[in-house]
Order: sequence, then C-alpha cells, then structure tokens
Amino acid sequence: MPQPKDLDPYADARSFYGSELRRLREAAGMSQTELGDKAFCSGTYIGLFEMAERRPQEDMSRAFDELLGSGKHLQRLCRLARKSKVAGYFADAAELEKRARSIEEYAPMLVPGVLQTRAYATTLTRGTKRRASDEEVERTVGARMERAQLLSCENGPDFWAIIHEAALRVPIGGLRTMKEQLDHLVETARAHSHVIVQVLPFSAGFHPFLNTMSSLMQFADAPPVVYTEGAYAGQLIEEAALVAQYRSAYDLARAVALSPEASLALIASAAKDYDR
Repeated sequence: MPQPKDLDPYADARSFYGSELRRLREAAGMSQTELGDKAFCSGTYIGLFEMAERRPQEDMSRAFDELLGSGKHLQRLCRLARKSKVAGYFADAAELEKRARSIEEYAPMLVPGVLQTRAYATTLTRGTKRRASDEEVERTVGARMERAQLLSCENGPDFWAIIHEAALRVPIGGLRTMKEQLDHLVETARAHSHVIVQVLPFSAGFHPFLNTMSSLMQFADAPPVVYTEGAYAGQLIEEAALVAQYRSAYDLARAVALSPEASLALIASAAKDYDR
C-alpha cells in the first residue's frame, strides 16, 4: 500500500488536498485501509489521493467530509484541485496517462490526440468549439501538444495505436493538413521503437469499437483502466469485468489489423493521395 510522503502542501492545489486528507484521517485515528473500508474503496486508493498522484473526486470528497466530520472542506479543495488545461471529462484520464506504463488506443475516425499535428488539432478544435476565441483555441491545442511529449519522454509509456482506415480518408483541414498529419504518423512510429501504429482496414468489417474511441491504460502499481470518448463527453472505466471486455475487444482489433509495417505503408500511400 502506498505510504504517505512528505508533501509541500503549498506546491499546488492537489498537494494541499492530499495533505489535508492525510491530516484529517490521522486526526480521526484511521488508517488508509480503515478510511477506505468506510468509503467503499481500497486503502491504496486513499494513499494515491494523499500522495497527490490521483486527482480528487467530487463524490469521494463528499464521502470523506462526512466520514471525517470536516464539513465541506475537502469538497471545496476538490474543486480547486480539479482545475485542468484539458476538458473536464478528460482531465482524470489525462493525469493517468502520465503514470501509465502502457497506453493502447483505438481511434475510429480521428488520429489519436498525442499523435496529432498542430494544424490538424487546430482544425478539430475550431470545429468542435465553434464560438471559442483564438486564445481558447490556442490553449486547447497547446495542451494537446504538451500531451504529445509523453511519446518522447525517457520514461514515457509504450504507446500502441490502432487507427481505422476511415481516419486516413476524411480530409480534416484540407489536403496540406492531412498530408502533414499522415507523414507525421509515419515519422513518429519510425522514430520511436515504443510507438506502434496499426491500421484497421475497411475490409476487416464490423468491430465492437467501430464507433468508439477507447484508450486502455496499464500501470506498474495500479489496476488497468479504460477511457472512452465521444464528441463532447468521456468516461473513465475502472470496473475490472468491463475493463476485461475492452481488453478482449482490443486484442481482437489488433489481430485483424494490418501489421505495423503494412500499416505504415498504407498511411504513407494515403499521404501521397493528398499531395496534389
């Protein structure tokens, strides 16, 4: 079980939340396991909050306040600690990406966020946030470009992307933007041995993920999770049985997808189609 570490409570809002949760728990004479039992979670989960390695959850903070007699103290801190550069529904998953040992993503219609170019990401952002200011668009795109740095970090996760062929054929942002994007996919996969890209061809037919973006994350010290996303909403899935179903479906997609080399050849060919 994670052991509490000495945090600088003033380093950031999440550290302050973690230090306050630990202070209140110890004042109540409870161990992490005892608080976890009462809050219907594991002691390990409590430890991750106290170490500031997981973003506080609103429902859990409400339960902690009730169990520890702290009024709405942790709920107020939770609201501060949950502020993020990315969309609120994706924020928890974005934090988990940084701790993941491996990320396996399936993308049905769009190139995965960490593999997007700035021009491609800007087109998507302007299309989904039609009333956004230039500054808001730049903040969103900037946050996505920061996420892409995961792939070049020395201790970054292994990244496996299965992209449906449809994502190669929809001209997001025009010919130049798409050629640049597809070239970037090939270059990234060839430059990083821990990045694997496969294409699920049209000929593969139906697949359970056909209309669902899914990201499976595995960790060295925690159970795996799945994140799924639509146009304006996302969901983090932690239930073991459901995660196992996603794992099975992803393995099936990997089995029927083109090999990594054949996939890169198809992507490179598709890029040439936009070079006119």
